Amino acid sequence: MTATSSRGAQTPEGRERLRVPPVLMYHSISPSALPDPHRVRVHPHRLDRHLRLLRRLGLRGVSLAELVRAHDRGTAAGLVGLTFDDGYTDFLEHAAPVLARHGMTGTVYVVAGRLAGRNEWDDGPRLDLLDAGGVRAVAAAGHEVGSHTLHHVHLRGADPAVLADEVGGSRRVLEEVLQAPVPGFAYPWGEFDAAAAEAARAAGYDHACVTGDYLPGDRFTIPRFYVAPGDGAPQLLAKLARHSWRMRGVEAPGPVR
Repeated sequence: MTATSSRGAQTPEGRERLRVPPVLMYHSISPSALPDPHRVRVHPHRLDRHLRLLRRLGLRGVSLAELVRAHDRGTAAGLVGLTFDDGYTDFLEHAAPVLARHGMTGTVYVVAGRLAGRNEWDDGPRLDLLDAGGVRAVAAAGHEVGSHTLHHVHLRGADPAVLADEVGGSRRVLEEVLQAPVPGFAYPWGEFDAAAAEAARAAGYDHACVTGDYLPGDRFTIPRFYVAPGDGAPQLLAKLARHSWRMRGVEAPGPVR
């Protein structure tokens, strides 16, 4: 019996390009009607409709760590990665119950140096961030906690000392909070360069994700689709279809026996 390998071609640096299923990127999940100039807020009812659609398609949402592990085992078919950037407090109140209702999990990327703070990197409105207890509650509910730097800084072009502090320091803070390994990292604003990706490897992460980029598309630059506040079924279906189309361009080796 033959099966097609889920492993991709090699990047110019000799690293494997991952032929992973699509990964969706959410931020705040909230019913608030306050202004949302940065388009980070998705209503819980809309998230519920998204997950219902995934189920109708025979797909199951999982954390990025679970998705990567499944890829490594060759069992990632039928999965979709669900990620939630910045670590807003509304994840526990509004996102976690919806995910539980559908039997799905996700990854919450936490800005480790701003626990119990607010999203000071934006020019408003201000949104509350998880404290240490909230981070532990996310993990206790079965979701992955990932790192999103210490202070949500731009990493592309950053000095080596800044990279080491923001990328490695955030992992140390979260592992102290959780008393458990933190394998995943997300680059703020999805921005990265070769030095930032190398900093994630050097800090001991197992994988890292970007936003919308497909090259190099290796384990430390996993692409994601941003989910906008108004995205409905047509937009979600288009993202899934686009990912499938783009993955056809990632050359896979011949069949394995």
